[in-house]
Amino acid sequence: MMSAVVLVGAQWGDEGKGKITDFLAEKADCVVRYQGGSNAGHTVEVNEEVFMLHLIPSGILYPRTLCLVGNGVAVDMENMLEELDGLKKRGIDTSNLRISKRAPLVMPYHKKIDELEDRTANIGTTRRGIGPTYADKINRVGFRIGDLVDEPAAFVERFKAQVAFKNRIIEEIYQEEGFDYRLLLDQLMDQVGLLKPYLADASLLVYNCIREGKKVLFEGAQGTLLDIDHGTYPFVTSSHPTAGGACVGTGIGPTYINRVLGVAKAYTTRVGEGPFPTELNDATGELLRQRGAEFGTTTGRPRRCGWLDAVVLRYAARVNGLTDLAITKLDVLDTFPRINICVAYHYKGQLLNEFPENSEVLANCNPEYIELPGWQEDISGVTRLEDLPENARRYVAKVEELCGVPSAIVAVGPRRAQTIVQHRLFG
Repeated sequence: MMSAVVLVGAQWGDEGKGKITDFLAEKADCVVRYQGGSNAGHTVEVNEEVFMLHLIPSGILYPRTLCLVGNGVAVDMENMLEELDGLKKRGIDTSNLRISKRAPLVMPYHKKIDELEDRTANIGTTRRGIGPTYADKINRVGFRIGDLVDEPAAFVERFKAQVAFKNRIIEEIYQEEGFDYRLLLDQLMDQVGLLKPYLADASLLVYNCIREGKKVLFEGAQGTLLDIDHGTYPFVTSSHPTAGGACVGTGIGPTYINRVLGVAKAYTTRVGEGPFPTELNDATGELLRQRGAEFGTTTGRPRRCGWLDAVVLRYAARVNGLTDLAITKLDVLDTFPRINICVAYHYKGQLLNEFPENSEVLANCNPEYIELPGWQEDISGVTRLEDLPENARRYVAKVEELCGVPSAIVAVGPRRAQTIVQHRLFG
């Protein structure tokens, strides 16, 4: 019997997906990254060692686990090689990695344009070139990593024309220096030569794993509210972190998916611009930031922090079809005597129980809170739900009730051992 699980962020990203992915990857036969690029980051802590991964799936830490980078991932070859080199220097075997030849390539001019455009747009991009890469993909003028290997002559002609076009934008609109396509071409050919052993038909590999009844974990980056269609547009990413993105971003059909696990912090954070109804710009918000070490893996930016938003979780449950919940960083709330949860929004005299479609509406919403008593004791060593303080158990139960999804995992610290498993997604 097949066992395929999609893991998604149920908030604005940074929910602790890296830890949960790593926890599940130990049991998985295959871990597949299906969207995003080096604009995302996963922090994994194993045996007191911390690994910060951006493009490579978290399962890379397990030699027996096949790790796939799907066609939905924007691949920056320079970043990929740096990440591989860093893992190898720490003794990690990377021979179990495969990269889809259909994956779109992040070019140096994409990063340059991303930086220049964000100066005026101010939508909070990481300036890693991901948006411009996906834009070129949709406009059908981008390049896929397989183009450099399978049809290099055709690639060179198209590439020369595209660099000339991008240079016009950079030089004429932004008055910045453009690129020499010959230097870029040499650089790209060197990079793809080093990555060639990793290139494969990732769609076929994951399909075969599922057909053979293996345990497959689909790993998303960012979070539901950063989805290009279903997030707080325009303050979103350029891909689909939602569960549906797993099918498009890897090339398998939705009927092959068994379960969808939503990862959510016990409170809420977001990075960059955009509406955030439960944000706390006070000492409580700062305490959440410091206790939760809320600083971006990719950018180092301090994250905006606030109380848990159950309206967001209900929305995430709906658009992803969540079957299970993983609640992370419950221990961050240990010191609070009272804890709030947002259950609805106040907007111009109305009470909104559902997440609004318009970001301007959301920006003018005020949270309706319920208050729960805190537990004010250290839970970081607890390994069973029944051993949590009564008020901590009540908090978990209330979160499950409000979003209508049972929790499979409750994390009480960053290490793998600091994980309470309610039921197993993989045997």
